[in-house]
Amino acid sequence: MKVLGVAVNRTQRLVLGFAVLVWVVVAVILLVSPQIYDGSAGDRPFRRWQVDLGLLVFLSIPPALLALAVVRRWRWAFWLVLAAFLAGILRVPAAALELTGHLPTNDPAWYVVVQAALGVIQFLLAVTMLIGYRRAGVWGEAPPCAARMKPRRRKRTVDRRRL
Repeated sequence: MKVLGVAVNRTQRLVLGFAVLVWVVVAVILLVSPQIYDGSAGDRPFRRWQVDLGLLVFLSIPPALLALAVVRRWRWAFWLVLAAFLAGILRVPAAALELTGHLPTNDPAWYVVVQAALGVIQFLLAVTMLIGYRRAGVWGEAPPCAARMKPRRRKRTVDRRRL
């Protein structure tokens, strides 16, 4: 598969898909329940749709930068994304504490559950990224030394039954 003329592998497709998923979730939340982000808008004399549109544009920047970093295969971004995705599992106990009332929140229960689900997805992507790193290096590229290595020849064994 190619994105902007660059071939992307499975790991990159998964991270790009997650970036699109996050953007879609933010857009749906702004359409369905915009009061969740009311604290970020404050009390200003703007029209509601202008604030929501501005917030959507502002919240589109991180997924767009993530997509750029993935397509360009920036090594430092791989490690940054991996660390952030590994930390995503912390959303699950935080959500459990919020749902049980041990951690105060003003968000509705469905929003807390969505945050926990995104955290689980992040963690699973991080595990997939680690597996891909072990197999083929950062962003699924083969390590430079692998290109220079010659494939091993299999030793021929003598079939003793035929002798």
